[in-house]
Amino acid sequence: MPEYWDPEIETMPVVDLNKLQEEKLKQLVHYVYENSPFYRKKFDEHGVKPEDIQTLEDIRKLPFTVKQDLRDTYPTGMFCVPNSKLARFHASSGTTGKPIVVGYTQNDIDEWAESLARGFTSVGMGKNDILQVSYGYGLFTGGLGAHYGSEKLGATVLPTSSGNTERQLELMRDLDVTAIACTPSYFLYMIETARKEGISIRDDTKLKMGFFGAEPWSEELKKRIEDESGIKAIDIYGTSEMSGPLFTECSEQCGIHIWADKFLVEIINPETGEPVPDGEIGELVITTLNKEALPLIRYRVRDLTRKLSEPCVCGRTHPRITRISGRSDDMIIVRGINVFPGQVESVLMKIPEVGNHFMIIVDRIGPLDSMKVQIEMHESAFSDKMSDMMALKKKISSALKSVLNLAVEVELVEHGSLPRSEGKSKKVIDKRKI
Repeated sequence: MPEYWDPEIETMPVVDLNKLQEEKLKQLVHYVYENSPFYRKKFDEHGVKPEDIQTLEDIRKLPFTVKQDLRDTYPTGMFCVPNSKLARFHASSGTTGKPIVVGYTQNDIDEWAESLARGFTSVGMGKNDILQVSYGYGLFTGGLGAHYGSEKLGATVLPTSSGNTERQLELMRDLDVTAIACTPSYFLYMIETARKEGISIRDDTKLKMGFFGAEPWSEELKKRIEDESGIKAIDIYGTSEMSGPLFTECSEQCGIHIWADKFLVEIINPETGEPVPDGEIGELVITTLNKEALPLIRYRVRDLTRKLSEPCVCGRTHPRITRISGRSDDMIIVRGINVFPGQVESVLMKIPEVGNHFMIIVDRIGPLDSMKVQIEMHESAFSDKMSDMMALKKKISSALKSVLNLAVEVELVEHGSLPRSEGKSKKVIDKRKI
């Protein structure tokens, strides 16, 4: 029998969900037009008024919002409420300029927590569980998002944040932690550190599930995490602009449920901006239906995914999207061919001799682009025989070329030689930009 946080909403007939979205969309466009000078100006420039939006299909009359809009209006130019009504700020790292600042009313924080409480419940987490939150705390939304969602559910939170991995493993064992939330790359590092400490996460801890997100990760990496740790690896999704982590897979693990009473989802062709059919990969576009401080209209997230139309076995009627396969702005173009880091990861994680870490290095030698993939070998795969190493390089090169349609240089490096990450991992070094 499936567990629900809010069964009435989660199993609401689709026709009723659509009606609810329609009413909320109409209220939203009036709200932002009256309270956001940014959106009033944007609507006026596109010749659209709030009264023009009467159906869900009318959303296509509204302009897109992009990340640059948030940067251009730094720090609070897109907010719909004064600072006196805010409960909290979060902000992006700002590594490429001014950070993106997001404000929250208390209602925004409550909505955020409830969204995750639904998701956690959908995979079987409950009041008897202990969630170790190993996302960073602070301006980054990951740590506090998972923290508040777990507390809303009634589970116990262990707020370790990221780093100090040996201590994290000690607490995981001593406090009988049953669930963890962190980036998949950090959990791989935890597995590796545990192995060095003589600890088996499978045999020496009570850990049974992990909520992994904040960076794209492939189905093949999911399988490897599960095989090496014995836990169930669950996709968790959100963005700092929307409210940090918001959605998860359910117990069926056949897509991430997006709560339709809170968010309206579109999948578009990233080049044309036109909608793509259900099941076809495209760019995720989100409209926030309930946010008060910083509502977003048709926000182009840049994440690539597919919308699933068939009903979920779990009984939830809300739309689902597939695992994020990459970002439209993370694409590398090498000799005219589009390459995504997720494609490389997907290939490598199928090869047993390959370890868990790799790095893509793109350079330009004369007029031509070159691409090299540095790959850590699995500890058990190292061989003193040159012929074995050459055969493995040839095997990997062939597998990559068959997927990428591009010949790439493969460099096998020693286990432990590539940098580890306690947060979002960096998979690409593009020297052409230097």
